[in-house]
Amino acid sequence: MSDSLRWFKSSYSDDSGGSCVEVAFDQPESSHTIHLRDSKATDGPTFAVAPTAWSAFLDWAK
Repeated sequence: MSDSLRWFKSSYSDDSGGSCVEVAFDQPESSHTIHLRDSKATDGPTFAVAPTAWSAFLDWAK
């Protein structure tokens, strides 16, 4: 499933090897599921959260 997703990371991230989380939306128009993975291990495990959980995380991270 993760092969068909379009992954992206923050524009604040660079290629200097820092720790980054990549994000993919299940359906760009509606974002029913948010997928997450480690940018340094793109073949590794991924996990999915509901949009409300993702919003809560972003509010906390600000």
